[in-house]
Amino acid sequence: MNLAGVITASTRTAVLVEGESDRAAVETLAARLGLPLADLGVQVLAMGGITNIGHHLVALGEQDVRLGGLYDAAEERFVVNGLDRVGLRPFGSTTPLSDVGFFRCDRDLEDELIRAVGIDGFLALIAAEGELRSFERLQGQPAQRERTTTQQLHRFIGSKGGRKERYGRRLAQALPLDRVPAPLDALLRWAT
Repeated sequence: MNLAGVITASTRTAVLVEGESDRAAVETLAARLGLPLADLGVQVLAMGGITNIGHHLVALGEQDVRLGGLYDAAEERFVVNGLDRVGLRPFGSTTPLSDVGFFRCDRDLEDELIRAVGIDGFLALIAAEGELRSFERLQGQPAQRERTTTQQLHRFIGSKGGRKERYGRRLAQALPLDRVPAPLDALLRWAT
């Protein structure tokens, strides 16, 4: 993988996230917290899926940058394998991934943000975006009727192209600053 032209010359810390919605949320929250990531030498990189982490770690290792990121609990094995592959964590180590700059979301970052903003807060965002009727139609689908509202909200944001990124940004904008999810808070503290 060639990251030439992707990494800026001023990047000293690269934050790896799974996709564009995660990148949008991290950058939006950092801006709200007054953390000028670019000025601090921090660049957030969307990997296009967690299975690409090994390739990114190898390529970034050649760039001489500090590496960290966010990941989903169910995909921890990919992070461990990638870190082991490039020697950032000794193979078979029991060192917590947070000690090497990688922070785990319970399900995923969107789920962490939904919990922090709350169901009512997220429904207000959906209404403000003019998509409440679309969400209600999704709720009425047979496959969704037995699911919790949180599960339905999670499905909703992933059901249309571009929606996940837009709501990642919107959730980070609406997030009460005293309710920042622990992995996101830890990542931003580590990176800056």
